[in-house]
Amino acid sequence: MATVDRSPAAGSGKPAPAGARRTTLAVVAHLAGVSVATVSKVVNGRSDVAPGTRSRVQELLRRHEYVAPVARRAQPAPLPTIEVQFAGDLKPYVAEALGGVVDAAGELGVAVVVSQPDRGPRWARDLVSTGRQALIAVTSVYTPAYLDALTQAGLPLVVLDPQHQPHSDVNSVGPTNFAGGFAATQHLLGLGHHRIAYLGGPAVAAANQARVHGYRAAMEAKKVPVPGAYVRSGEFTYETGMLGAAALLDLAEPPTAVFAANDEIALGVVETARTRGLRVPEDLSVVGFDDTLLARVASPPLTTVRQPLREMGGVALRTALRLAVGEKLESHHVELATELVVRASTAPI
Repeated sequence: MATVDRSPAAGSGKPAPAGARRTTLAVVAHLAGVSVATVSKVVNGRSDVAPGTRSRVQELLRRHEYVAPVARRAQPAPLPTIEVQFAGDLKPYVAEALGGVVDAAGELGVAVVVSQPDRGPRWARDLVSTGRQALIAVTSVYTPAYLDALTQAGLPLVVLDPQHQPHSDVNSVGPTNFAGGFAATQHLLGLGHHRIAYLGGPAVAAANQARVHGYRAAMEAKKVPVPGAYVRSGEFTYETGMLGAAALLDLAEPPTAVFAANDEIALGVVETARTRGLRVPEDLSVVGFDDTLLARVASPPLTTVRQPLREMGGVALRTALRLAVGEKLESHHVELATELVVRASTAPI
């Protein structure tokens, strides 16, 4: 049997005082002389209630300030979560690539967690247990043990601009490094330079190899010889640019132009030239690679090969999502086109 509120307010047609029990459907049904089901129909706007009954019930609901219980709100489904890892310092190159991942995640309603690599014994399984659905590794140097851990955990991997030649079954996103190296060298040749040097990153890095091959291909196409001392490797750092430029400028026949494997190296070249009293581009033309913020704010602004870092980040995020839901990809490796951006660090010889 329904419990009826027999307080004075319930029988008087007046609202219950503050602190009184909340008016229920049973109370209104009792006062109106109808069933609880009928009152419920009125509350929910059902049409199968006689007009007179509806008016009487609505009046009682109003007088007794009936408030429907708050419906249990459905909890939103958790957002898909992608882990993004990078090693070392957060350099402009990495920051722009991460920005592309985050932009795409915002558009697609995806959560992104950015971290430094953790190589504990259960690192991959720990990522899965905390809800990660795929991993994007930025310029990661992966090992067989790294790949095995991800395979055993069932965590898909996308490498963004891999340092080494991707394994046949590793999914990756990168730029057209060879084409970029070719375009940079063609630009310098078109300005009349023949003594063009190349300052690169690690000799074993896939990106460095492709860029130096593009450089050599452009030189060979114009039948311009490349002295062995004109090609140097190091790290993708400012210091490599400074030291490499010093060695090049000490040669008996120094270059009149330098193609650097990234913007940091290029800026190191510019600084060494400055300390030697050389002007860029009047005495030495310099081309970089990446087109990060560094290239745009340099003095002079740097001619460089733009690799679409933000777009690459977006493609990596979308690829990771496809892998997370078990989609089959058309290709394990995606390359996005580079573009030469001419600024003030190059000039005719």
